[in-house]
Amino acid sequence: MNSRLYQFILNKQHHAYRHRVDWDLAGEYSAAGLSPVERMADRFERLCKEEKAVILEGEQIVFLRTVENLPAIFTDAEWEHFRATYYIHELGFMSNLSPNYYDTIAVGLLAKRETADEDGKRAIDNIIALSDKYRNEAKRQGRDDLVEILTQVPRYKARNFREALQFFRIIHYALWLEGNYHNTIGRFDKYMYPYLKADMEQGLYTRETALELLEDFFLSFNKDSDIYVGVQQGDNGQSMMLGGVDEDGNDVFNLLSELCMQASCNNKMIDPKINLRVSKNTPPERYTLATHLTRAGLGFPQYSNDDVVIPALEKLGYEHKDAVNYVTAACWEFIIPNVGADVDNIAAMSYPKAVDTALHNDLVRCGTYEEFFACVCDEIKKESDKACSGLDNLWFVPSPFMNVLMDCDIYTGGKYNNFGVHGTGIATAADSLAAIKKYVFEEGSVGKEELIRAVDENFENTPELLHKLRFEAPKLGNNDDFVDSIATELLDTFAACLAGKVNCRGGIFRAGTGSAMYYLWHANEIGASPDGRRAKEPFGTNYSVSLFAKVKGPVSVIASMTKQHFENAINGGPLTLEFHQSIFADEDGVEKVGRLVKTFIDRGGHQLQLNTVNLERMLDAQKHPEDHRQLVVRIWGWSAYFVELDKEYQDHVIARQAYTV
Repeated sequence: MNSRLYQFILNKQHHAYRHRVDWDLAGEYSAAGLSPVERMADRFERLCKEEKAVILEGEQIVFLRTVENLPAIFTDAEWEHFRATYYIHELGFMSNLSPNYYDTIAVGLLAKRETADEDGKRAIDNIIALSDKYRNEAKRQGRDDLVEILTQVPRYKARNFREALQFFRIIHYALWLEGNYHNTIGRFDKYMYPYLKADMEQGLYTRETALELLEDFFLSFNKDSDIYVGVQQGDNGQSMMLGGVDEDGNDVFNLLSELCMQASCNNKMIDPKINLRVSKNTPPERYTLATHLTRAGLGFPQYSNDDVVIPALEKLGYEHKDAVNYVTAACWEFIIPNVGADVDNIAAMSYPKAVDTALHNDLVRCGTYEEFFACVCDEIKKESDKACSGLDNLWFVPSPFMNVLMDCDIYTGGKYNNFGVHGTGIATAADSLAAIKKYVFEEGSVGKEELIRAVDENFENTPELLHKLRFEAPKLGNNDDFVDSIATELLDTFAACLAGKVNCRGGIFRAGTGSAMYYLWHANEIGASPDGRRAKEPFGTNYSVSLFAKVKGPVSVIASMTKQHFENAINGGPLTLEFHQSIFADEDGVEKVGRLVKTFIDRGGHQLQLNTVNLERMLDAQKHPEDHRQLVVRIWGWSAYFVELDKEYQDHVIARQAYTV
């Protein structure tokens, strides 16, 4: 590792090269009547010209953002018009796509230019001009190695591993500079390994020198990541997929896969975020290797199960050759590289809200639990219909360079144009229904109106009932079919409510098990709930047990959370488990966690993420953030530096259960 460069980046000394631009592009473009694509092309050209070529001492992979802001290209009035005319998703710019890095790196930008439209050609010309600026700076510094590399790429194809890495850095940098966000990395070890393999066979690298180069490359993701802000700092979508099978069923995992995990473990930075595809055929030692990365406390790798995901995607209509090539979007949603234009996080449905509505409108008149559950299903359908409504006439700001990199016309859509809908708070809903089923309908120990009144009063006047519901009632996560079967029915109902719906781009709606930030937002839409959750308390993140649930341990949680029919709800959304840092104190603990992950996969779990936590350190970090700058935690589908999070997100991580095995 280049320790000097590492400390330079870690201490944010490279920020000294940044500056802001104060350009009223929106007003200028509006007055000139420029089209959206003309505005994107012109801003990109101006930014490329404004960027300064900065080469830090000793770095092997270059390109650093020096302009820290992207001036608006539309006025507020124009955005109002767009939102009145179209459905605008999030910021309105393209995101959560996995472009075709491989073919671009393999042929060079000049070859791509031959088939690009005029706006794409303009983007390519500006990228090459900026690269030449870096080449000239390399000449000035006497960096002959960089001069040679930047003479070749990005104009022409990469000839070796380092040129391929540098080419990728330029492409990825350009996507952010153009204004796209949550730019993913794709199956990095699949498309990059041939370059490393050829160089290794020629004796150009040893394992150690290849690792050092890769560590430098991984640093490049962290140079500008603070500029790429999502809901919270760290939510930037720089997600890398490793492993998995190819179209013929061959295992893709290779030396580069191992080096990526080692580089991430050594750097201990939040980017890139590592995802690992596994299956029943994955050897145990790979889980042990991956658990060493978990031990580092970065919140990854996140695991995806090929045995579940590939058939489920095929069931939804994805061709086999595309399904086997799946990657994750910014967090955990499954997308298809090169040809997919799925909007994987377009809406969300709240299970607890459906239960809450049925509780207040229907419980008193229902004579049986089955009758009441049917009312809940009706509400899930209403909530699902509501989530899918108003999504017509979807429009994104055109992206000339992204369009160059996709194997489709991304302006009109891709080969796949499906919409993903999150399903939030499943544990809160399942636990609530279990309590109602047991205490209201089976035992009769809690009256219907009594329960409704207690929920509405936030249990302020019924402490005994609160304790009963919160700590004695059945909870998801204890391998109890009484409540686990309810979670299965809820998930199946949600998937069935979306089945057959067609979106405005001719695609389908995909049910998912993720929550994103809705574990806070949806929780604030209702008051207390019949599981003993009090008002303002959040739901569990993604597909996880309730924060206060008394569970036997991670084995019982995995048993509960692998019974469901994930083939019906494969948009993505992992079971999230927190482990206390002490469990990784020795190799035996590491191997135990690795075996636990294998158990989850072998039982048919679809997606899993692990978090390494230390309660005492997190509490101290809230008091003394300056002493814990590199404390990393997993939030919902991404990792972040704990001290950079808003307190509500810090508190949620603190409230999660820390397991031991």
